[in-house]
Amino acid sequence: MFVSLLRTYLRPYQRPIAMIVAFQLVATIASLYLPGLNALIIDKGVVTGDTGYIVRTGVVMLGVTAIQIVCAIGAVYFGARTAMALGRDLREAVFVTVDSFAAQEVGRFGAPSLITRSTNDIQQVQMVVLLTFTMMIAAPIMCVGGIIMALRQDVYLSSLLVVIIPILLVCVVLIISRMRPLFRSMQEKIDLINRILREQIGGVRVIRAFVKDTHEQQRFDGASTDLMDVSVRVGRLMALMFPMVMLVMNVSSVAVMWLGGHRIANGDMQIGTLTAFLSYLMQILIAVMMATFMFVMVPRAEVSAERVTEVLDTVPSVRAPEVPQVRTRHTGLVELRDASFSYPGAQEPVLHGANLIARPGETTAIVGSTGSGKSTLLNLIPRLVDVTGGVVLVDDHDVRSLDPKDLRSSIGLVPQRAYLFGGTVATNLRYGKADATDDELWTALEIAQAREFVEAMPDGLNSAIAQGGTNVSGGQRQRLAIARAVIKAPDIYLFDDSFSALDYDTDARLREALSTITTRSAVIIVAQRISTIRNADRIVVLDQGSVVGTGTHPALMASCETYREIVLSQLSEEEAA
Repeated sequence: MFVSLLRTYLRPYQRPIAMIVAFQLVATIASLYLPGLNALIIDKGVVTGDTGYIVRTGVVMLGVTAIQIVCAIGAVYFGARTAMALGRDLREAVFVTVDSFAAQEVGRFGAPSLITRSTNDIQQVQMVVLLTFTMMIAAPIMCVGGIIMALRQDVYLSSLLVVIIPILLVCVVLIISRMRPLFRSMQEKIDLINRILREQIGGVRVIRAFVKDTHEQQRFDGASTDLMDVSVRVGRLMALMFPMVMLVMNVSSVAVMWLGGHRIANGDMQIGTLTAFLSYLMQILIAVMMATFMFVMVPRAEVSAERVTEVLDTVPSVRAPEVPQVRTRHTGLVELRDASFSYPGAQEPVLHGANLIARPGETTAIVGSTGSGKSTLLNLIPRLVDVTGGVVLVDDHDVRSLDPKDLRSSIGLVPQRAYLFGGTVATNLRYGKADATDDELWTALEIAQAREFVEAMPDGLNSAIAQGGTNVSGGQRQRLAIARAVIKAPDIYLFDDSFSALDYDTDARLREALSTITTRSAVIIVAQRISTIRNADRIVVLDQGSVVGTGTHPALMASCETYREIVLSQLSEEEAA
């Protein structure tokens, strides 16, 4: 998966990669050429006392060093740019993919895991690519070149490499094989910390209200300790690796010095040759050490690449058709015919055989006990989830045959949890209509009964809104969300329990104001409060995922026992009449 991911996302950068390889090749060849020149200076200059030869060869060495430096800088520059571009492209790809997910896919991965995959996992892949461009490309060139140059200096001493390199590789492979499962565990522990931290930040008021500070500290401490334990185990293996490599390198140097000294004493080798051979040996072992460092990073990056690829390869359950139908009219007529929905792996469907019709200019209300499938039914209309049975029609078109963007552009949804984005009042409202004027914003706020409190804010429309709308009350958040839908002027309004935080007076005034702008739109309201929906043109009663009654308030009071129980749990017989 790691190689496949890189092959796909590095394809646009073939030219910079070719330049990196060329720079690294030249820089490594220059590095390999220098010990030979140094040996010539010792054997032909120092030993013979030829100062001119020393100067001339020294100038050549300076020139070769300059070339090496320039090429190394070029390789690092283009390597860093390419690695950063790869990280950018991967983050964009993950973002676009997650943006296309339905609620089903988001729930399967979980928000904390998706955040970790979009940040930490991609960073691990990016770091390995950077190290590959700056180190790993040079390592095999230096290793092979060093062996060739060492053989040119002395074949007898080069026989030591046959023993040294296999020993080093065996040690490295044994350690790396133990590290890979630990890296996967480490990424999962990071996911857990993300999840706990998000819960504690989002639920800080609940934690304090129930005096659970100590409990949450213990949860976080436990997750942090688990991550620490895994990290320590990885650290121990890494701490074992580098001393082992250094031990092999130092023993190799001693062996070369010992054998080389005997060969010099016997007249079979010159001092410069031994010096050059030592340099090549160090270059070979440094190349192996560089590869070793890469091998430490690669297992974690491989795990991260698998996690990123898992997201990128996920096919959304809600997709646009290859050839979407085009609606010839936009009236807002909504119809559900025997609609059913089941979550993957669930034993029972959330909805089964639901029928509903919502006509333009009418208000259709959906009511039922908690868990009866009201929100799920509403989510079928804008294709936040797709039916697993039956059909959902908008303007006589199956919603699955329409482009989701075209479908959703004609729907104004106010979700059960009114969410506001970090920014200002104006930027949040313009999610509904990007080019809306200030006058249009104020009109929408007036309809949503939000104008008064927005005017009271220090900067009016430009007043700051915190992420999630945490700096305004629940009722204010709901009214701003309603205003955001109103300014869109859609064909279909969907209100998912969107009036629950409003007092009765504000609720009544808001619904009266909405009635003036929804004369040509279908309005579908999910509500628990009977006063909100009792005057609806049509009320649909759900019970355990099935429609058990449809009609007006008086008709249902007489014919539907489930509806009657819900009403009488909130109102007296006289009030319900």
